[in-house]
Formats: sequence, C-alpha cells, structure tokens
Amino acid sequence: MSFVSRRCTTLNAFLHKPTLHKQVALRLFSSQTSRQRPRGTNNQLILSSKIQQRNMSSTNKKDNKIFTRDSLFDLKGKVALVTGGGSGIGLMATQALAANGAKVYITGRTKSKLDTVVSTYNKDIPGSIHALPADVGNKEGVRKLYDDFSKHEDCLCILVNNAGISSAHFQTESESAAEMKENLFDAKKSTFEDWNNTYNTNVTGVYFTTLAFLPLLEKSSEKHQGWSSTVINISSISGLIKSAQHHFAYNVSKGAAIHLNRLLAAEIAANKLKIRVNSIAPGVFPSEMTTEGSDKHQKSHIPTEKYKEKVPAGRPGKDEDMASTVLFFAVNQYLNGQTVAVDGGYTLAAGQ
Repeated sequence: MSFVSRRCTTLNAFLHKPTLHKQVALRLFSSQTSRQRPRGTNNQLILSSKIQQRNMSSTNKKDNKIFTRDSLFDLKGKVALVTGGGSGIGLMATQALAANGAKVYITGRTKSKLDTVVSTYNKDIPGSIHALPADVGNKEGVRKLYDDFSKHEDCLCILVNNAGISSAHFQTESESAAEMKENLFDAKKSTFEDWNNTYNTNVTGVYFTTLAFLPLLEKSSEKHQGWSSTVINISSISGLIKSAQHHFAYNVSKGAAIHLNRLLAAEIAANKLKIRVNSIAPGVFPSEMTTEGSDKHQKSHIPTEKYKEKVPAGRPGKDEDMASTVLFFAVNQYLNGQTVAVDGGYTLAAGQ
C-alpha cells in the first residue's frame, strides 16, 4: 500500500469515528440538569403518587358501595300503592317495600283488614304503611281511589296491582263428551256472571288502575333523578300452564293479565314515558285464595307436606321469596315488559 493510500485510510477512519466529546457533553448536560432540579422535587413526585393511590382507593370504595344491599334496595322517599294489600301476596309486597323505606298505601274492600295490617306491621320500619279502602273492581271505584290518593301524594313511584279473585271450581276430568258438558256447562255455578266477575277484577281492574295512575307515575320519574316509576302486576302461573286446574275462568283471566302486562309495557314505552311495567307470576303461596282464610295478623298458612311431591322445591312459597322478587322488580331500572314465574319449579313439572 502506498503512503498516500495509508494516509487516506487513516483520514477516513478519523472522520467516521464517534466523537467522544459529544458523549461527554451529553453526560455533562444531564448531570447539570440533575443538579439544577429544585430540591424536594422527588418528594413531591412521591407525594403525588400517594395521593393518586389514595384517590383510586376512595373511588374503589365508592364503586363497591353501589353493590351493597342498602344501596341496591333503598326505597327511602319512594311512594307505593298496593291493591289488595291486606293479606296474602299483597301483604308480602307491602312489608317488603315498607321495610326498605317506602311509604306504602294499601287498598282493599274490607277496612278492618287494612287497619289490622297497619296496627300490626307499621312499626320498627324505615318506611310506613297507610290504609286507603277502595274497590278496583269497577271504574268508579278506581277513579275514587285515584282522587283519594291524590289528596295525600303528588306522585306515585311503585304501583302493585295485586287485587284478584278466584272463580268457581269444576270437575274437569271426564270419561265422555256428555260428562264433560255436564260438569262444565250444565252445572248451576257455571255462569257468565262468574266469568265476568273474575275477568273484571283480574284483568279489567289492572288495566284501568294502571291507566288512572299514569300521570302520578310520570311525575315520580320526573321528581326522582335516575328513577323510572314501575307497575308490578301480580298475575299467576295459572296463566302460563296448560292445565285448567279445575277453574277455567281464573286461568283464562290470568293468561289475559299476562298479555295485558306486555301490551301496557309496549304502549307506554312507545309513548316515551319513563314507566316500567312487569308481571310476577307466583306459584303456590299462602293467601286467602289458596287457604281460604287468614289468622289474626292477616297471614295465611299452607302445610309444607301438601306440596312436598308436587313442586320441585318441595314446599310452597315463603314470604321472603315473594318479598325479594317484589324488591327486584321495584328497583331494577332495566327490567321492562317481562313476566317472571316465581314458583319453585311448578311450571317445569306442570308444563306450559
């Protein structure tokens, strides 16, 4: 290699060699910057981090609070109306709502029964129970109930349409067409009046009561931020199963009530009203209808043994079973247009 070539190679290597003075300058700059950072900056960063962690912890606690039973089922400040609230499922609903803070008005045709409920159960609860005698079996009675209620309250948060009656019982099992006609048509108690009375209370009464209270239900949705008023219709599994259970008129009326529930929910939603409409279809629960009577505290009782083999749950429904369902329907703002069977599996065995 010539002298010139060696000089050129050396020159190229020098020109492309990383400059150490730049690295030194960077280190010096970094060192100077660190020295120029105000004292206490590290402490401020640590403090800021701790504050963020504390805020996150506080937020998590708030997030968890909404899942507590007191938050989920709190009905303080809410007003409810329960038709047929003097006994049976109506009384279960009344106790559930009042025990969780609601001011509950109960209606019925027999004032003495309502007064017994008030004197017995209107104590040691965050809510309250008030008697308001009424007959929702006709339009005039519904209008009077609305007028009387309006004298006390300017809105309604929860309407429980529970009032209902049974129909005449018949022998449905027959060995011939003639026998079936004799049992179901020729019997003296088989009348249009029986069908009309059953339908009027179990279906027509629900329809007119709901419509009458729509304005007050709407006011409640406006008054309580984030709350949508609710109508809870107590129907029956008798409206779902394929058996007549020896009372055609009653089962037909409950089937109609279940369909009415869906129609009301759909039409109210179509009109953009913030009012939810749902139906509870109870199985066998103690009531004056299933036991033909109540004790001195307006409670009815069914022997467990009677349904041990008839229901998968092995027993009739308890007060708590219905109470928890009513609360769920009342507070769940995302439930609308539904019918839920609370029957211990009765419909599974009976077939729909």
